[in-house]
Amino acid sequence: MSATKRGIVLMNLGSPDSTEVKDVRKYLDEFLMDGRVIDTPLLWRALLVKGIIVPFRAPKSAAAYKSIWTKDGSPLIVISKQLQEALQAEVGEPVALAMRYGTPAPWTAFDELLAKQPDLDEVVLVPLYPHYAMSSYETAVEYAKKAHKKGNYKFKLTVVPPFYDDADYLEALADSIKPYLHQEYDKIIFSYHGIPERHILKGDPTGTHCLKNADCCSVDSEAHKTCYRHQCIETTNLIAKALNIPASKVEFSFQSRLGRDEWLKPYTAVRLAEWPREGVKKILLLCPAFVSDCLETLEEMGEEGREIFLHAGGEEFTLIPCLNVHPLWIKAVKALVDKTA
Repeated sequence: MSATKRGIVLMNLGSPDSTEVKDVRKYLDEFLMDGRVIDTPLLWRALLVKGIIVPFRAPKSAAAYKSIWTKDGSPLIVISKQLQEALQAEVGEPVALAMRYGTPAPWTAFDELLAKQPDLDEVVLVPLYPHYAMSSYETAVEYAKKAHKKGNYKFKLTVVPPFYDDADYLEALADSIKPYLHQEYDKIIFSYHGIPERHILKGDPTGTHCLKNADCCSVDSEAHKTCYRHQCIETTNLIAKALNIPASKVEFSFQSRLGRDEWLKPYTAVRLAEWPREGVKKILLLCPAFVSDCLETLEEMGEEGREIFLHAGGEEFTLIPCLNVHPLWIKAVKALVDKTA
Protein backbone atom coordinates (compact mmCIF):
# COMPACT_ATOMS: atom_id res chain seq x y z
CA MET A 1 0.00 0.00 0.00
CA SER A 2 1.37 3.41 -0.93
CA ALA A 3 1.94 6.02 1.77
CA THR A 4 -0.71 8.69 2.30
CA LYS A 5 0.14 11.93 0.50
CA ARG A 6 -0.43 14.61 3.10
CA GLY A 7 -0.36 18.38 3.37
CA ILE A 8 -0.53 20.71 6.38
CA VAL A 9 -2.39 24.00 6.84
CA LEU A 10 -1.59 26.25 9.78
CA MET A 11 -4.58 28.50 10.51
CA ASN A 12 -4.35 31.66 12.59
CA LEU A 13 -6.67 34.58 13.32
CA GLY A 14 -5.65 37.08 10.66
CA SER A 15 -4.84 40.77 10.41
CA PRO A 16 -5.65 43.91 8.42
CA ASP A 17 -3.67 44.32 5.20
CA SER A 18 -2.26 47.61 6.47
CA THR A 19 -2.70 50.18 9.23
CA GLU A 20 -4.84 52.40 6.99
CA VAL A 21 -8.27 52.99 8.54
CA LYS A 22 -10.03 51.59 5.46
CA ASP A 23 -8.15 48.28 5.75
CA VAL A 24 -8.71 48.07 9.50
CA ARG A 25 -12.40 48.82 8.95
CA LYS A 26 -12.65 46.02 6.38
CA TYR A 27 -10.94 43.57 8.73
CA LEU A 28 -13.07 44.52 11.75
CA ASP A 29 -16.22 44.26 9.68
CA GLU A 30 -15.40 40.70 8.61
CA PHE A 31 -14.31 39.73 12.13
CA LEU A 32 -17.22 41.22 14.07
CA MET A 33 -19.88 40.15 11.56
CA ASP A 34 -18.95 36.54 12.31
CA GLY A 35 -21.98 35.06 14.07
CA ARG A 36 -19.69 33.02 16.33
CA VAL A 37 -17.99 36.21 17.55
CA ILE A 38 -21.05 38.40 18.05
CA ASP A 39 -23.80 35.80 18.31
CA THR A 40 -26.86 37.98 17.81
CA PRO A 41 -29.45 37.91 14.98
CA LEU A 42 -27.96 39.03 11.66
CA LEU A 43 -29.94 42.28 11.31
CA TRP A 44 -29.13 43.46 14.82
CA ARG A 45 -25.49 42.38 14.41
CA ALA A 46 -25.22 44.34 11.16
CA LEU A 47 -26.69 47.47 12.74
CA LEU A 48 -24.42 47.14 15.76
CA VAL A 49 -21.21 46.34 13.87
CA LYS A 50 -21.58 48.49 10.76
CA GLY A 51 -23.44 51.37 12.39
CA ILE A 52 -21.77 51.68 15.79
CA ILE A 53 -18.75 49.53 16.59
CA VAL A 54 -16.65 49.63 13.42
CA PRO A 55 -17.03 53.37 12.61
CA PHE A 56 -15.85 54.28 16.12
CA ARG A 57 -13.37 51.45 16.64
CA ALA A 58 -11.56 51.46 13.29
CA PRO A 59 -9.56 54.70 13.78
CA LYS A 60 -8.53 53.66 17.31
CA SER A 61 -7.58 50.17 16.17
CA ALA A 62 -5.61 51.61 13.24
CA ALA A 63 -3.57 53.71 15.67
CA ALA A 64 -3.02 50.64 17.85
CA TYR A 65 -1.84 48.59 14.89
CA LYS A 66 0.55 51.36 13.87
CA SER A 67 2.23 51.14 17.27
CA ILE A 68 3.20 47.48 16.73
CA TRP A 69 3.49 47.24 12.92
CA THR A 70 6.85 46.05 11.63
CA LYS A 71 8.72 46.87 8.44
CA ASP A 72 7.52 43.50 7.12
CA GLY A 73 3.89 44.06 8.14
CA SER A 74 1.57 42.70 10.82
CA PRO A 75 3.44 40.84 13.59
CA LEU A 76 0.88 38.04 13.57
CA ILE A 77 1.25 37.49 9.82
CA VAL A 78 5.04 37.77 9.91
CA ILE A 79 5.35 35.32 12.81
CA SER A 80 2.84 32.91 11.27
CA LYS A 81 4.91 32.84 8.06
CA GLN A 82 8.03 32.20 10.11
CA LEU A 83 6.25 29.31 11.83
CA GLN A 84 5.22 27.93 8.43
CA GLU A 85 8.80 28.11 7.18
CA ALA A 86 10.22 26.57 10.36
CA LEU A 87 7.76 23.67 10.26
CA GLN A 88 8.38 23.15 6.54
CA ALA A 89 12.07 22.68 7.33
CA GLU A 90 11.14 19.84 9.71
CA VAL A 91 8.59 17.90 7.63
CA GLY A 92 8.46 16.31 4.20
CA GLU A 93 4.88 17.36 3.46
CA PRO A 94 4.01 20.76 1.97
CA VAL A 95 2.91 23.34 4.55
CA ALA A 96 0.57 26.26 3.78
CA LEU A 97 -0.82 29.13 5.81
CA ALA A 98 -4.43 30.31 6.17
CA MET A 99 -6.24 32.94 8.21
CA ARG A 100 -9.78 33.01 9.58
CA TYR A 101 -10.16 36.67 8.62
CA GLY A 102 -8.37 38.49 5.84
CA THR A 103 -5.79 36.71 3.70
CA PRO A 104 -4.69 34.10 2.86
CA ALA A 105 -8.05 32.29 2.91
CA PRO A 106 -8.33 28.50 3.45
CA TRP A 107 -9.05 27.82 -0.24
CA THR A 108 -5.87 29.69 -1.14
CA ALA A 109 -3.95 27.41 1.20
CA PHE A 110 -5.63 24.30 -0.21
CA ASP A 111 -4.82 25.34 -3.79
CA GLU A 112 -1.22 26.07 -2.80
CA LEU A 113 -0.85 22.55 -1.40
CA LEU A 114 -2.41 20.99 -4.49
CA ALA A 115 -0.04 22.93 -6.73
CA LYS A 116 2.83 21.25 -4.88
CA GLN A 117 1.17 17.85 -4.47
CA PRO A 118 -1.68 17.36 -7.00
CA ASP A 119 -2.64 13.91 -5.71
CA LEU A 120 -3.12 14.86 -2.05
CA ASP A 121 -5.01 12.29 0.03
CA GLU A 122 -5.26 14.30 3.23
CA VAL A 123 -4.80 17.81 4.58
CA VAL A 124 -4.21 18.26 8.30
CA LEU A 125 -5.61 21.55 9.56
CA VAL A 126 -3.85 23.00 12.61
CA PRO A 127 -6.01 25.74 14.17
CA LEU A 128 -3.46 27.80 16.11
CA TYR A 129 -5.72 28.11 19.15
CA PRO A 130 -4.81 25.96 22.18
CA HIS A 131 -8.27 26.27 23.75
CA TYR A 132 -11.78 25.61 22.41
CA ALA A 133 -14.03 28.64 21.99
CA MET A 134 -16.80 29.22 19.47
CA SER A 135 -15.31 32.63 18.65
CA SER A 136 -11.82 31.28 17.88
CA TYR A 137 -11.19 27.56 17.41
CA GLU A 138 -14.73 26.65 16.33
CA THR A 139 -15.20 29.45 13.81
CA ALA A 140 -11.79 28.74 12.25
CA VAL A 141 -12.56 25.03 11.87
CA GLU A 142 -16.04 25.60 10.45
CA TYR A 143 -14.72 28.21 7.99
CA ALA A 144 -12.09 25.77 6.73
CA LYS A 145 -14.63 22.95 6.47
CA LYS A 146 -16.96 25.21 4.49
CA ALA A 147 -14.13 26.13 2.11
CA HIS A 148 -13.25 22.44 1.72
CA LYS A 149 -16.84 21.49 0.91
CA LYS A 150 -17.53 24.46 -1.37
CA GLY A 151 -14.34 23.84 -3.33
CA ASN A 152 -15.29 20.20 -3.80
CA TYR A 153 -11.77 19.16 -2.89
CA LYS A 154 -11.15 15.42 -3.07
CA PHE A 155 -8.69 15.16 -0.20
CA LYS A 156 -9.76 14.33 3.37
CA LEU A 157 -9.65 17.25 5.83
CA THR A 158 -8.41 16.22 9.28
CA VAL A 159 -8.49 18.73 12.16
CA VAL A 160 -6.07 18.90 15.09
CA PRO A 161 -8.13 19.18 18.31
CA PRO A 162 -7.52 21.84 21.00
CA PHE A 163 -4.14 21.17 22.58
CA TYR A 164 -4.39 23.08 25.89
CA ASP A 165 -3.23 20.01 27.85
CA ASP A 166 -1.00 18.40 25.24
CA ALA A 167 2.35 17.36 26.71
CA ASP A 168 4.47 18.73 23.84
CA TYR A 169 2.64 22.07 23.83
CA LEU A 170 3.00 22.37 27.60
CA GLU A 171 6.69 21.54 27.43
CA ALA A 172 7.21 24.30 24.86
CA LEU A 173 5.18 26.85 26.82
CA ALA A 174 6.94 26.00 30.09
CA ASP A 175 10.35 26.28 28.44
CA SER A 176 9.46 29.69 27.00
CA ILE A 177 8.49 30.93 30.47
CA LYS A 178 11.38 29.43 32.43
CA PRO A 179 14.04 32.11 31.72
CA TYR A 180 11.78 34.83 33.16
CA LEU A 181 11.37 33.05 36.48
CA HIS A 182 14.96 33.88 37.42
CA GLN A 183 14.02 37.52 37.99
CA GLU A 184 12.25 38.76 41.08
CA TYR A 185 8.45 38.83 40.76
CA ASP A 186 5.40 38.90 43.02
CA LYS A 187 2.98 37.18 40.66
CA ILE A 188 2.89 35.55 37.25
CA ILE A 189 -0.30 36.41 35.39
CA PHE A 190 -1.88 34.14 32.77
CA SER A 191 -4.06 36.57 30.79
CA TYR A 192 -6.40 34.80 28.36
CA HIS A 193 -8.56 36.39 25.69
CA GLY A 194 -12.02 36.90 27.17
CA ILE A 195 -15.35 35.63 25.86
CA PRO A 196 -18.94 36.35 26.93
CA GLU A 197 -20.29 34.03 29.62
CA ARG A 198 -23.16 33.12 27.29
CA HIS A 199 -20.62 31.48 24.95
CA ILE A 200 -19.66 29.14 27.78
CA LEU A 201 -23.32 28.29 28.36
CA LYS A 202 -23.94 27.74 24.64
CA GLY A 203 -20.98 25.42 24.43
CA ASP A 204 -22.11 23.22 27.33
CA PRO A 205 -23.55 20.04 25.74
CA THR A 206 -25.07 18.98 29.06
CA GLY A 207 -26.85 22.29 29.62
CA THR A 208 -26.46 21.74 33.34
CA HIS A 209 -22.78 22.10 34.20
CA CYS A 210 -20.94 25.23 33.08
CA LEU A 211 -21.15 28.28 35.38
CA LYS A 212 -23.70 26.50 37.56
CA ASN A 213 -21.44 26.55 40.63
CA ALA A 214 -18.13 28.07 41.69
CA ASP A 215 -16.06 24.93 41.12
CA CYS A 216 -17.66 23.69 37.89
CA CYS A 217 -14.31 23.75 36.09
CA SER A 218 -12.73 21.36 38.60
CA VAL A 219 -15.56 18.80 38.55
CA ASP A 220 -15.23 16.23 35.74
CA SER A 221 -17.78 16.75 32.98
CA GLU A 222 -18.35 16.08 29.30
CA ALA A 223 -18.70 19.88 29.04
CA HIS A 224 -14.97 20.34 29.53
CA LYS A 225 -14.26 19.26 25.93
CA THR A 226 -15.75 22.55 24.73
CA CYS A 227 -15.37 24.70 27.86
CA TYR A 228 -12.93 27.54 27.25
CA ARG A 229 -12.80 28.52 30.93
CA HIS A 230 -11.97 25.01 32.11
CA GLN A 231 -9.27 24.64 29.47
CA CYS A 232 -7.65 27.98 30.37
CA ILE A 233 -7.59 27.05 34.05
CA GLU A 234 -6.16 23.63 33.19
CA THR A 235 -3.32 25.15 31.14
CA THR A 236 -2.55 27.54 34.01
CA ASN A 237 -2.47 24.77 36.60
CA LEU A 238 -0.41 22.38 34.47
CA ILE A 239 2.21 25.01 33.68
CA ALA A 240 2.42 26.15 37.30
CA LYS A 241 2.94 22.54 38.36
CA ALA A 242 5.54 21.87 35.66
CA LEU A 243 7.54 24.94 36.72
CA ASN A 244 6.99 24.48 40.48
CA ILE A 245 5.48 27.94 40.82
CA PRO A 246 3.76 28.42 44.21
CA ALA A 247 -0.03 28.79 43.95
CA SER A 248 0.24 32.10 45.82
CA LYS A 249 2.24 33.53 42.92
CA VAL A 250 -0.11 32.42 40.13
CA GLU A 251 -3.23 34.20 38.89
CA PHE A 252 -5.31 33.99 35.70
CA SER A 253 -7.55 36.63 34.15
CA PHE A 254 -9.33 37.52 30.91
CA GLN A 255 -8.69 40.47 28.58
CA SER A 256 -10.25 42.15 25.53
CA ARG A 257 -13.82 42.60 26.76
CA LEU A 258 -16.23 44.10 24.21
CA GLY A 259 -19.66 45.53 25.05
CA ARG A 260 -21.61 45.55 28.31
CA ASP A 261 -22.48 41.88 28.65
CA GLU A 262 -20.93 39.75 31.37
CA TRP A 263 -17.65 38.23 30.19
CA LEU A 264 -15.43 35.73 31.93
CA LYS A 265 -13.86 37.18 35.07
CA PRO A 266 -11.63 38.39 36.54
CA TYR A 267 -10.93 41.10 33.97
CA THR A 268 -7.21 41.66 33.34
CA ALA A 269 -7.58 45.44 32.97
CA VAL A 270 -9.33 45.68 36.35
CA ARG A 271 -6.82 43.46 38.12
CA LEU A 272 -3.87 45.39 36.66
CA ALA A 273 -5.10 48.45 38.56
CA GLU A 274 -5.79 46.44 41.72
CA TRP A 275 -2.61 44.41 42.09
CA PRO A 276 -0.33 47.30 43.19
CA ARG A 277 -2.81 48.18 45.96
CA GLU A 278 -2.60 44.56 47.10
CA GLY A 279 1.18 44.72 47.36
CA VAL A 280 1.82 43.07 43.99
CA LYS A 281 4.41 45.42 42.55
CA LYS A 282 6.33 43.20 40.15
CA ILE A 283 4.53 40.96 37.68
CA LEU A 284 5.27 38.63 34.82
CA LEU A 285 2.42 38.43 32.32
CA LEU A 286 1.82 36.04 29.43
CA CYS A 287 -1.10 35.48 27.05
CA PRO A 288 -1.40 31.70 26.46
CA ALA A 289 -4.56 31.93 24.34
CA PHE A 290 -2.27 33.23 21.57
CA VAL A 291 0.66 31.29 20.10
CA SER A 292 1.81 34.28 18.00
CA ASP A 293 2.35 37.81 19.26
CA CYS A 294 -0.28 40.19 17.92
CA LEU A 295 -2.30 43.30 18.74
CA GLU A 296 -3.78 41.74 21.88
CA THR A 297 -0.39 40.84 23.31
CA LEU A 298 1.96 43.56 22.08
CA GLU A 299 -0.36 46.57 22.24
CA GLU A 300 -3.23 45.69 24.59
CA MET A 301 -1.00 44.12 27.23
CA GLY A 302 2.50 45.30 26.34
CA GLU A 303 1.49 48.94 26.05
CA GLU A 304 -1.97 49.56 27.57
CA GLY A 305 -1.66 46.92 30.28
CA ARG A 306 1.79 48.09 31.26
CA GLU A 307 0.56 51.69 31.53
CA ILE A 308 -2.41 50.70 33.73
CA PHE A 309 -0.20 48.69 36.08
CA LEU A 310 2.58 51.28 36.43
CA HIS A 311 0.12 54.16 36.78
CA ALA A 312 -1.57 52.27 39.64
CA GLY A 313 1.73 52.00 41.50
CA GLY A 314 3.27 48.90 40.00
CA GLU A 315 7.04 48.85 39.68
CA GLU A 316 7.95 46.18 37.13
CA PHE A 317 5.82 44.78 34.31
CA THR A 318 7.40 42.04 32.20
CA LEU A 319 5.53 40.72 29.16
CA ILE A 320 6.56 37.17 28.30
CA PRO A 321 6.41 36.67 24.51
CA CYS A 322 4.13 34.12 22.88
CA LEU A 323 5.58 30.85 21.62
CA ASN A 324 6.10 32.38 18.16
CA VAL A 325 8.87 30.20 16.64
CA HIS A 326 10.30 28.67 19.81
CA PRO A 327 12.14 25.46 18.79
CA LEU A 328 10.06 23.27 21.11
CA TRP A 329 6.88 24.82 19.69
CA ILE A 330 7.92 23.80 16.18
CA LYS A 331 8.50 20.29 17.54
CA ALA A 332 5.10 20.39 19.27
CA VAL A 333 3.25 21.40 16.08
CA LYS A 334 4.87 18.55 14.19
CA ALA A 335 3.89 16.14 16.98
CA LEU A 336 0.30 17.43 16.96
CA VAL A 337 0.04 16.73 13.24
CA ASP A 338 1.50 13.25 13.63
CA LYS A 339 -0.81 12.41 16.54
CA THR A 340 -3.90 13.54 14.63
CA ALA A 341 -3.30 12.23 11.11
